Amino acid sequence: MEVEMRYRLMFGVGLAVGYILGSRAGRERYEQLKRAARRVSDSPAVQEAAGLVGARVSKATDVAKTKVSDVARSRLPFLQPHNGWEAEKHDDTGTGWPEDEKAVTPH
Repeated sequence: MEVEMRYRLMFGVGLAVGYILGSRAGRERYEQLKRAARRVSDSPAVQEAAGLVGARVSKATDVAKTKVSDVARSRLPFLQPHNGWEAEKHDDTGTGWPEDEKAVTPH
């Protein structure tokens, strides 16, 4: 949520700066800035850096997924492979928790 708000704030700031630059400097200056930005973004060094950042983000995401999965498996009994009950002996309640065999359900 915080990342989304930061993104929106930066987007808004970018719009405001673009509007101010465009209105003060005119169309010619805008085109000049646009060409400069395109040259920077198309440069091999920037492309390489973007690729490295993307790879690191992807790796960090994979590590985070693994850690969350490991913590969930260790703390949530219905995700543990050997939790003392066999699924085929119990009806699936849809909750992920085994039914208590001694519980009496009123009919």
